[in-house]
Amino acid sequence: QVYLVESGGGSVQVGGSLRLSCAASGPTYVRSHAIGWFRQVHGHDRELVAAVNWNGWVGDFPYYPDSTKGRFTVSRDNAVDTIFLEMRSLKPEDSAVYYCAARPPAPDSTLLLRPDDYRWWGQGTQVTVSS
Repeated sequence: QVYLVESGGGSVQVGGSLRLSCAASGPTYVRSHAIGWFRQVHGHDRELVAAVNWNGWVGDFPYYPDSTKGRFTVSRDNAVDTIFLEMRSLKPEDSAVYYCAARPPAPDSTLLLRPDDYRWWGQGTQVTVSS
């Protein structure tokens, strides 16, 4: 079992930045799990915006879809079991509820895109970008 709690959402103007946090806890050793950040707009499917994958050779390594590459940065601080999502140059279309989720390490990074493969989810945090 993994418990995930997101924080850091809020309102920001176009071009601004936000840092989201995902605090992980529970009996499962989450440091060797992949963590994905998804967002969802009402009426639409959840979309992966960034993920940190893991393997036994290199440890953590990030994955970004084209829609956020260069603007979003994901990182993990194992000392505090927290995963961060730094978002820059925010646009109105970035407005959504943002979730973090955990799954076993993905052998192929493209598998990180699939929300159904994630076992545990946080409750979400709202991000609103206004002009």
